[in-house]
Amino acid sequence: MKHSDILLIEDTPSLQMVYQALLKGAGLTVHAADTAAQGTKLFAQIKPRVVVLDLMLPDRDGLALMQSFLQDAPDTQVIVITANGSINRAVEAMRAGAHDFLVKPFDEVRFIAAVENAFIEGTRAPDDTDLSGAASYHGFIGRSDAMLEVYRRIESVSRSMATVFITGESGTGKEVCAQAIHDSSARAPRPFIPLNCGAIPRDLLESEVFGHLRGSFTGAITDKIGAAAAADGGTLFLDEICEMDLKLQTKLLRFLQTSTIQPVGASRPRKVNVRIICATNRDPLIEVREGRFREDLYYRLQVVPIHLPPLRERGDDVIEIARNALKRLSTEENGEFTGLTKEVETLFREIPWPGNVRQLLNVIRNIVILNTGPLVAKSMLPLEILHHHEALAQGVGPFGTSNTVQAGQDGSLDQLVGLTMAEIERIVIEETIARHGGSVTKAARVLDLSPSTIYRKRESWTRAAAE
Repeated sequence: MKHSDILLIEDTPSLQMVYQALLKGAGLTVHAADTAAQGTKLFAQIKPRVVVLDLMLPDRDGLALMQSFLQDAPDTQVIVITANGSINRAVEAMRAGAHDFLVKPFDEVRFIAAVENAFIEGTRAPDDTDLSGAASYHGFIGRSDAMLEVYRRIESVSRSMATVFITGESGTGKEVCAQAIHDSSARAPRPFIPLNCGAIPRDLLESEVFGHLRGSFTGAITDKIGAAAAADGGTLFLDEICEMDLKLQTKLLRFLQTSTIQPVGASRPRKVNVRIICATNRDPLIEVREGRFREDLYYRLQVVPIHLPPLRERGDDVIEIARNALKRLSTEENGEFTGLTKEVETLFREIPWPGNVRQLLNVIRNIVILNTGPLVAKSMLPLEILHHHEALAQGVGPFGTSNTVQAGQDGSLDQLVGLTMAEIERIVIEETIARHGGSVTKAARVLDLSPSTIYRKRESWTRAAAE
């Protein structure tokens, strides 16, 4: 770490001495204050790049003091300190612009890592990206108002260490969002490790997250580095976090509080420096109310929420995404497509796209592989899209007026007659997922399948379209 000035505001003398010693040992020039008034005076004099601020001060609310600092010098990186019982105050501070927060008691490694990250972020050149008419952004395509707001939120949160909770239906781009946050942050040179909690059997998930030692359980023939250790210095993305077992949720909460991991079979924990981003296609508050997700973990993760809108609410973004994918895939496959017919554009705007962007991309890939250009016509669309659209035009679900497939009911099988069993299976699975809010787990219960079976089938459909 380069020699730099730092402002420390802590009213407890013993803690102030400890923090000063640690910071000086890291090569910093420390200016210490024990009141808000003294801190304000020093802030104006030295204009520090980093401030370490206890939220509980005798003469002024720490959060209000932080906001005044950021108003005067928006590029200041503020690390707030709070007691364990005041975690909500720390979350509030993060949402107000703090770079990071520390919950007492914390150790030297966590403290110095937070300060180092703050100085790294403080040296970054200010981002002057104009998002007002952005057609693409870190893997996203589209310029709808809803997506511009998402881009702004990513730009804002990437400058801090705040935990991010991404919500949205399946296929809306939650991993793209997490990757964008990582790539826009000071951690970009370090690893980005994604882990789908719903695609891993529950009895193996702890090992996947925290690792294990050889011989710690049947089948553990070698040591395994878990995702948290692999992400050290970077970002760990936990997708479908609501699928995590309650027991493992407890361990994740401890990890967030201590920044330590303990591999299965290990006798001692170890420190890691990881930023957590998580995502779910469920409503996390419903999961909390129904006892499937720990309330304390939810509030610890929900520091900065980002909601990704479904494709059906993004207006003409669907056309931009389709055109972009058509151009890219046509080049990859040596195709000759140049655009969409007006009829297809109109149809794309009308389709609700239950699988969102993922479904649209699969449709475009299917078209490019199986047809020749130059324009995408309605006749080129996959059968399930045409059947779905026709059913919507008639005001019914794809399986008839009752929205169920029942033998002996006139018309209830009309939408499926002529399709192969493989096509019918795919329609039923995707429709069931859509009707349960994008939750693969809920759809698996209804269909009497395991979630991993559904994930494998969906992956095979994607591979088949690419081949």
